[in-house]
Amino acid sequence: MASDRIFGLVVIAVALAFIASALAMQVSFLTDPVGSKTFPLIIGGVALLAGFVIVLKPDADPDWPGPATFLRLAFALLVLIGYAYTLRPFGFLIPTALAAGVLSYQITPQKTPAVLTGAGLSGGLFLLFKYGLDLGLVALPKSIFG
Repeated sequence: MASDRIFGLVVIAVALAFIASALAMQVSFLTDPVGSKTFPLIIGGVALLAGFVIVLKPDADPDWPGPATFLRLAFALLVLIGYAYTLRPFGFLIPTALAAGVLSYQITPQKTPAVLTGAGLSGGLFLLFKYGLDLGLVALPKSIFG
């Protein structure tokens, strides 16, 4: 119960900071009805409400996972940080395939499905982002092409 209440208080504090920063935004007169100021206020209000619910109605004491789970989570975090740092020098396809493959292997330790997942996600997401959403992604390192 105590961990839920602490988490609820953290959510409330973050939501209040989010709302305060949204209120401080300068908005031009040409904006949507749910524009650059209203949308963050809505998100902050929902987060504030959720934080109060967690504080007022906490669950029973949770069963926290063992240290091995936290080590796997830390490893996944390191993989994602490495992914973020390797996107620019190596392009999108290689880092995405490696990160998705490693994380897939961590979930289900089978080599072939992990490799296929990494390759499939890398290629599929590249096609979606590059051509579906028209983002300016670089597929491979520029050094390959001279």
